[in-house]
Amino acid sequence: MGKGRLEAFSDGVIAIIITIMVLELKVPEGADWAALGPLMPVFLSYVLSFVFLGIYWNNHHHLLHAVRHVNGRVLWANMHLLFWLSLTPAVTAWMGENHFAAAPVALYGIVQLLAACAYFILTRSLIAAHGSNSPLANAVGRDFKGKVSVVIWAVAIPISFLTPLLACALYVLVAIIWFVPDRRIERALDEAGR
Repeated sequence: MGKGRLEAFSDGVIAIIITIMVLELKVPEGADWAALGPLMPVFLSYVLSFVFLGIYWNNHHHLLHAVRHVNGRVLWANMHLLFWLSLTPAVTAWMGENHFAAAPVALYGIVQLLAACAYFILTRSLIAAHGSNSPLANAVGRDFKGKVSVVIWAVAIPISFLTPLLACALYVLVAIIWFVPDRRIERALDEAGR
């Protein structure tokens, strides 16, 4: 099967997720700068989630650029990823509206951990469909960033019950790790002449 419909559908779903998140931002109740203060936790949660969705969209784009086709297993792995990403607006709003309380911060981490696991499964499904010597397999390699991210998410979740802001700092650390551009796929495609 061609990959075009999968790319278009995924782009649309991620765009809708971002739109839902921005609609959760409320207008301040006053006309002065102080009116923005109570909205800061919601805004900061939005920024963090927007960055994560941007990272997923960017990496998803690179993954699909590195492959030629998809199969049923890849389609379901992609739906699995989109399911976890679709929960982002709800956990983002709950975390922000409750000023980074322990349970919302933990649930945010759980959803993001499961999205990271789903992305790993999608990557492995694409590699299985294209072979262990494919440009994608060579680019992903041992996937150090992916594995470190999962560990950080897993550590941050229990920490959120003790110190929610420390857990949030670890979430930001994951974003920083992935925000730094990863040129592995682009290099592998250049080397393969694609």
